[in-house]
Amino acid sequence: MPTHSHNTSELPLVRLGQGDYVRDIWPADLEHQHQHQNGEPMNASTLMTQIRKGRSPKPRRVMLYGTHGIGKSTFGAMAEQPVFIPTEDGLGDIDCESFPLATSLGQVMATLESLYTNDHGYKTVVIDSLDWLERLIWAEVCSDKGVDSIEDIGYAKGYTYAIDKWRAVLGALDALRSDRGIGVILIAHAKIDKFENPETEPYDRYSPRLHKLASALVQEWCDEVLFATYRVHTRKVEEGFNKAKHQGIGTGERVIRTTERPAHVAKSRLPLPEEMPLDYRVFAACVRGDAAPTTNSSTTGEPVADAETPSPEEGA
Repeated sequence: MPTHSHNTSELPLVRLGQGDYVRDIWPADLEHQHQHQNGEPMNASTLMTQIRKGRSPKPRRVMLYGTHGIGKSTFGAMAEQPVFIPTEDGLGDIDCESFPLATSLGQVMATLESLYTNDHGYKTVVIDSLDWLERLIWAEVCSDKGVDSIEDIGYAKGYTYAIDKWRAVLGALDALRSDRGIGVILIAHAKIDKFENPETEPYDRYSPRLHKLASALVQEWCDEVLFATYRVHTRKVEEGFNKAKHQGIGTGERVIRTTERPAHVAKSRLPLPEEMPLDYRVFAACVRGDAAPTTNSSTTGEPVADAETPSPEEGA
């Protein structure tokens, strides 16, 4: 923390904190801090001239999670000039460009550094998948601490140590996005968690298959958290004697949910449709604000029949 001598008659610009944890911010403190992106010094006299107005779009930071085999990697392969960083062996049937399979966190970081420092035409980096990347992070934490399992680190501190590794990965991705204009797609599998909602009874919902600390960090970092699932409808079937049951009906249509609901975690920083086809082209059109292509067919090209009643997952 810089220290400066000040005239006792002067007043600081602002006083931060309270009690024994107080810091005064003086004009000289700002003059010794960072420079603005355009090279202008960031000090008290220039800050007002550097206020931005309006939107300043940047490449998106997207997490897409869902059940296995639904088409998450295909979604990433449809992005603009993508390159994959695979942490699991599952790209063999997808036409895409990828680095060799990463078997350590060091290899992942070296790959990100290579994308940052070398000339190339890639516009999107796809990490496939986050839950296998988490295993590499845990392995490095275990190596650092000299233990066989992250559970061997007492008081669950191993997962806290892992957060520092996650921040390093996200920091490298931020550098690619800010300095190289590269978008980010993070692929993850889904799990069903018990959600302790303070306003209701606990209930099950889908969430990314990550430790809760890592999941919260990555979700906060991302611009969009998208849940990929199959559209499911229910139909009431009469059984006689004034009894009925609800039967699930699947059409095979694959969709993305962009808004959090009791059945799943999701978010978007843009006013995206609540649901859209699992198709990167549709997603990109919505991000740009274009009229998204309408579709009434599944990913197999077969027509989708209208159903009588939406499932509870859809908010019915």
